[in-house]
Amino acid sequence: MEFENYSPRIRAALRAAGVRAGDMAEVTKDGSTRRGIVLPRPLIGGDAGSIVIKLDNGYNIGIRWSPQVKIRRISGGRALEVFPSVSLEPKPGLPEISVVSTGGTIGSRVDYETGGVKWLMEPGQVFFMAPELQEMVSVRHVAVPFLVGSENMSAFHWKEIARSVAKELNSGVSGAVVTHGTDTMHYSSAAVSFMLRSLSKPVVFTGAQRSTDRGSSDASMNLLCAAIVAGRSPIAEVCLVMHGSMEDTHCLIHRGTRVRKMHTSRRDAFRSINELPMGRVWPDGRMQIDGTHAERSDSDVQLDAVFEEKVALLKFYPGMEPEIIDFLIDRGCRGILIEVTALGHVATDESQRNLLPHLTRAIEKGVVLAAASQTLYGRTDPWVYSEGRKVQDIGVIYCGDMLPETAYVKLGWVLGHNPDPEEARRMMLTNYAGEISAVSDPRAFLT
Repeated sequence: MEFENYSPRIRAALRAAGVRAGDMAEVTKDGSTRRGIVLPRPLIGGDAGSIVIKLDNGYNIGIRWSPQVKIRRISGGRALEVFPSVSLEPKPGLPEISVVSTGGTIGSRVDYETGGVKWLMEPGQVFFMAPELQEMVSVRHVAVPFLVGSENMSAFHWKEIARSVAKELNSGVSGAVVTHGTDTMHYSSAAVSFMLRSLSKPVVFTGAQRSTDRGSSDASMNLLCAAIVAGRSPIAEVCLVMHGSMEDTHCLIHRGTRVRKMHTSRRDAFRSINELPMGRVWPDGRMQIDGTHAERSDSDVQLDAVFEEKVALLKFYPGMEPEIIDFLIDRGCRGILIEVTALGHVATDESQRNLLPHLTRAIEKGVVLAAASQTLYGRTDPWVYSEGRKVQDIGVIYCGDMLPETAYVKLGWVLGHNPDPEEARRMMLTNYAGEISAVSDPRAFLT
């Protein structure tokens, strides 16, 4: 029964009105009429005493049942499947790209039985939402190494993405798009930036803040703009392309090691930190490249997909128990990235909260310690205050204007090469993928 999860009274009213799941209907209550597609009630959550309909703007609402509610069927037969599959036949004369699909909101659809989402399992389904894409580029291949939500990503997944991208780029395509969940996409873009050496073509991460069944979805334009950058831009770096405003005007091109998700739900949630975006792209194919970038070439990409998983990202906070550091040491942690305050400080006074003895023990045990500022903007500088000098003097590596997430990923990649402490310091302070600069761009603050 398609309405079996509704209350008996609602089921009876829907039957009397001749309404089936997927029908367009009007539901009137207290003088207000709402029009939409009648949906089955989700198995998980939801209210058996409310009718769920999908409005024209893509949002679902529930209307609480009462004897005064009137239901009128308008039309029927609408399928609840959101995206059919489309052909991905290569078109001559267009730049060829590959797509690496990993999951996330951009690669999912609403499951009306559970109220959650299901992956778009056929590659062609992803492109149904952006048919214009096939006029801008030719999609040679869609690789699906795995399908997971980005909150479930780990170093294993970063290495798999890097392997898939390297294989695609070395097959001769002009660039690659990686579709990804937005929550941890900036971790993945940073990781892949380090794992692909001698990069000669664009690798473009993109995702969606709003699900593909919603009228306000950003998925279509993000995918289209990412494909344009992958196929047509002169950039030979890992970058991230997402909405540049709340409107459907343009997308920004962010460097993969300099970008961060800065809002839970806005469509323009991603921001470049400590530098301006590399450029912008419009869905009609126009591009404006503003920042410095590596240029395209014909060289093969070299895969360097190593990562030491025994690393930690530890945020310092007032009143922090120093024994947390001992716990990480005793668990075999090989590296710790500390999110320090402002210019680079942690508690160092002679009290029970003093971190210095515990940090010193870590270094004596061979643990590599690095520091990035939790302010995000600006850069660490241990020479301004004595507290910072104390921390640097015991051997903590200050990471300049690197983002904490980027510095954490870089630390794991560096330690994956099994360097000695001095080599680890040198590698952490070497600029491999635009992650660190001598001077941060002051124009980038809160832009």
